[in-house]
Amino acid sequence: MTILLPDTTTLPSPLGGTLVNRVRRAGHDFDPASLTGLPRLEVSERTLADLEMLGTGAYSPLTGFLGEADYLSVIERLRLADGTPWSVPITLPVAREDAARLHGRVVLTHAGQDVGWIDVQELYEARKALEAREVYRTEDAAHPGVAALYAQGDLNLAGEVALFEVPRGAFPRHHRTPAEVRATIEARGWRSTVAFQTRNPIHRAHEYLQKVALELVDGLLLHPLVGTTKGDDVPATTRVRAYEVLLEQYYPQARTLLSVYPAAMRYAGPREAILHALSRRNYGVTHFIVGRDHAGVGSYYGTYDAQEIFSAYTPQELGVQILKFEHTFYCNSCGQLVSPRTCPHDASHHLVLSGTKVREKLRAGENLPREFTRPEVAEVLRAAYAERS
Repeated sequence: MTILLPDTTTLPSPLGGTLVNRVRRAGHDFDPASLTGLPRLEVSERTLADLEMLGTGAYSPLTGFLGEADYLSVIERLRLADGTPWSVPITLPVAREDAARLHGRVVLTHAGQDVGWIDVQELYEARKALEAREVYRTEDAAHPGVAALYAQGDLNLAGEVALFEVPRGAFPRHHRTPAEVRATIEARGWRSTVAFQTRNPIHRAHEYLQKVALELVDGLLLHPLVGTTKGDDVPATTRVRAYEVLLEQYYPQARTLLSVYPAAMRYAGPREAILHALSRRNYGVTHFIVGRDHAGVGSYYGTYDAQEIFSAYTPQELGVQILKFEHTFYCNSCGQLVSPRTCPHDASHHLVLSGTKVREKLRAGENLPREFTRPEVAEVLRAAYAERS
């Protein structure tokens, strides 16, 4: 019997050509005793997420936190200093009063546990106002990404990093590194894969986009973001459970992979859409869905700015095909999910619920319309809000 192995050449090459691996295991790759006496730096949840993304290669070709030349180039040109596409600065901010003791190899800690290290190569001033204007398109401290930027240290440490262990956390069954996702795609023989990103609970419009895309490709990577989000976003555990119950009944198991995306949310709108697309290329997908107001918050970005920004790069540079979808909603007169491209009726015929309205209904214990979300998902959300209350 002849066994045909999957054609691995169909997976896109990682950005930069090589999938970075900066995981260094204690007792295997280094002696833990070698860390004794080294300076230590406690890092935030967001920096821990960045460390994981760097260590596992999700942020290939980066091997560490950005130096000043790359930092300024990303802010001003949407590229690393060598011209590689990149849109959001990945930096390690520190307080000015800590700077003098941070040199050489610095052990990174979180919640008092050693999680990695950085070999310090540079220490430079963060240009917070410039970064806010260019990356977030506003200096308004009411913007959650800008607020986080302003609250962090005024200096950036730069250098290559090591990650001691992949922190699979609350989702060990769904938490896969880029190399593990690539291996799964290859094992399933998918020659084309589309990724879908969301930080919100899944609803019927999301499902519609995913299944339209699945008509075009072999596999669907459902890749919900589970890193730090703003306080009023639905918790990651609830969102992932909603995906699980949906997949049990409404998706083809052999063509769908649920895997969490451990990055923190920056709410950088168009810039973050690029970051999400490039990092998904490193996970091995060929297509990436960008919908209405991707990674947006409030009214800081135009409805389709996150789609238009991709014109800054050639398709060859991106290495992943962007699928652009318009706003999708249920039309009572059409009797189905539609978009402005396919529906002739005005807004009075449409069922559209904002995130705020959904949260209000859940807090009040009300049911969500079946046309908006599957009953199984609505029950997960309702139970989660009842427990929180």
